[in-house]
Amino acid sequence: ILSRQKPAVGGSSSIVREKEKGKEKKLPKVDDLLESRDYTGAITVLEFNKQAGKGEKDTDLWIGYCAFHLGDYKKAYEIYLKVCKQPGCDATVWANLSCCFFYLGMYKEAEDAALKAPKSSLQNRLLFHLSHKFNDEKRLMSFHKNLQDQFEDQLCLASIHYMRSHYQESIDVYKRILLENREFLALNVYVALCYYKLDYYDVSQEVLAVYLQTYPDSAIAVNLKACNHFKLFNGKAAEAELKHLQEISSSSFSFASELVKHNLVVFRSGEGALQVLPPLIDVIPEARLNLVIYYLRQDDLDEAYALIKDTEPTNPQEYIIKAVVNAALGQERGS
Repeated sequence: ILSRQKPAVGGSSSIVREKEKGKEKKLPKVDDLLESRDYTGAITVLEFNKQAGKGEKDTDLWIGYCAFHLGDYKKAYEIYLKVCKQPGCDATVWANLSCCFFYLGMYKEAEDAALKAPKSSLQNRLLFHLSHKFNDEKRLMSFHKNLQDQFEDQLCLASIHYMRSHYQESIDVYKRILLENREFLALNVYVALCYYKLDYYDVSQEVLAVYLQTYPDSAIAVNLKACNHFKLFNGKAAEAELKHLQEISSSSFSFASELVKHNLVVFRSGEGALQVLPPLIDVIPEARLNLVIYYLRQDDLDEAYALIKDTEPTNPQEYIIKAVVNAALGQERGS
């Protein structure tokens, strides 16, 4: 008995095992990942828990939420559609599905889904935007009247102003909200974008810097900074900013990858235009105009005209480009 080396009960080895268990890494909490905007991490944990049988009632909804914020609208749409088909589904999910349809450019489907959702400020904002897409001024004004003095509705109004090229009106709304909510740092990006559209590139840079100090890996913000550099300096300076973005790329980079590819073509004076721009024509508004410019530089007036002939200009750049194409084609044909 005195020579026993192996304990008969637990002993120190069980204590060691308990300590080792304590050292095991725990999965990060979904709430913490969402707070840090790590939607890739959050969706990974959610899907892991679901496969492990630890999923909760609203796990699918959170997966859809993460997919939506990652820009994977197709995946989010598939999840929300599946949830909507379940018996006893919360009718508010139809509004989420409508948002997915909207970002996928499926506006009729977005309207149908929105109308199935209960009346709410989100439903009104969706229908407000859809009326703009359908060029239905009468309906747009009716939904405009329903907007309330809350920041979500006011942001919606500012975005409509922006899309109608009423940039100063957008700035006024954003600044008013910022005065009351200094913590809404992302609004600085929207203000900077409006100043960019107004050709105030230096001012845009100053406003943008406020946001980039806190979120230096934001694809949208860095991309806008690159565009300002392109206007203020040259394509190489702009491309350097995007290269830096790729080096520190986060989940937001995949969200804006198409936008970055488009802008790299512009920064490189049209290099790769025929490979990159055609699929983006109905995704990024400027893609059509930049492809027209490329065709003009190649003296391919027929292709340029085919792209621009049905476009209804809404801003000075579109008016100028369409006028140049028509003038060049008329001169070539002697008409």
